[in-house]
Amino acid sequence: MTGTGTAHAGTAQAGTALAGAGLAGSAGRPGGTHRAEEIAPGVEYREIDLSGAHGKARAHLVSVDLNNKHVRVGLLHPGAVAARSTVSRLAGSQGALAGVNGDFFDITETQHPGVPATGSSVGPEIADGKALKAAVPRGQRFGPALPAGATTEDVLGIGADRTARIDRLALSGSVTTPDAKLGLGGFNQYALPVGSIGAYTSDWGALSRERAVCGTDGDRGAPCSTDTYEVTVRDGRVVATADTPGSGDVPAGTTVLVGREAGAQRLRKLSKGESVSVEHRLTAASGRAYTFAIGGFPVLRGGAALPGLDGTTPAVRTAVGIADGGHRLLLMALDGAAEYRAGLTVAEVAATLRDLGATEGFNLDGGGSSTLVARKAGAGAVSVLNHPSGGAERAVANGVGVFPGA
Repeated sequence: MTGTGTAHAGTAQAGTALAGAGLAGSAGRPGGTHRAEEIAPGVEYREIDLSGAHGKARAHLVSVDLNNKHVRVGLLHPGAVAARSTVSRLAGSQGALAGVNGDFFDITETQHPGVPATGSSVGPEIADGKALKAAVPRGQRFGPALPAGATTEDVLGIGADRTARIDRLALSGSVTTPDAKLGLGGFNQYALPVGSIGAYTSDWGALSRERAVCGTDGDRGAPCSTDTYEVTVRDGRVVATADTPGSGDVPAGTTVLVGREAGAQRLRKLSKGESVSVEHRLTAASGRAYTFAIGGFPVLRGGAALPGLDGTTPAVRTAVGIADGGHRLLLMALDGAAEYRAGLTVAEVAATLRDLGATEGFNLDGGGSSTLVARKAGAGAVSVLNHPSGGAERAVANGVGVFPGA
């Protein structure tokens, strides 16, 4: 059920982490607080009014104290990479205290008639320390233009040290056959680089893998490749081959290899019964290991906005700020009600996060996807606290979830 956004008095102790966080005088100009309350130990919720260049906006904020052992942050996901669900359903099914929508995703495939949209996210995903997918090529992404220097491999991540960081996760992997060791170009992702081989596991889900061979590295709408091949590997042996990507659940212990162009030509050399070894992992640029990671793009580093951020196009947006040396996370979703729908530009989002005390900022999917949910103290389920701009929640690929600690 969508929250009303009606103002009411907060509790005396709520909002302590956000109070006085440098809220005056920036491009976003944060203003009065309309709600302030503690959701759970280490988790606080607040509403604030914002004044952007294109009109007024309202932000819904959840502050998470990562030093508090009673709370943790993890990936909200629908159980398959190629699937979507609403944030409230994801949070409810996973027992989350709060959450926001996550990465941009493959929402429509009008350029490829007959090929279903996968619902899969653009960037990497890690849940509970397990890598679920890698990033698509830059030209295949959905979402606004990336800032200079940003890539689809950029992630917001939290490691076992409970410290949040912005990092970059690249795919490392190989396909070893009796005759060669081939590079792996994709892992459970909706679009493969031209000429590459991608690996699909049980985490992908039952949806068709056909979208993986459509478009090019620089043009998402380019035609689907006609030079494709698929090989199924089980227990280290080739058990099936096909000329086109298939669909259906991939059993545990099985890997489906999809090749396009040069990758397809290499896979055609394999025969049933041949031994094949597939390895894949996500490697962080920082060398750190992550228990949680989600894609998007950075907007704030070291307390300064990235150069070249869009300062002209306002929208309802979702973003995450990192404060207190990585030990506090600020989840922010703008309200999509008619009176606030002007929203903020990406540059204003960066400025707002900075004024809230963040030194690092990460932009997530916005528009009709922007959703913030929370389970109020004493409530049995989460509620949607902002007004989604489409009038109802949109099914999304993933999200950032706040969970009770161990």
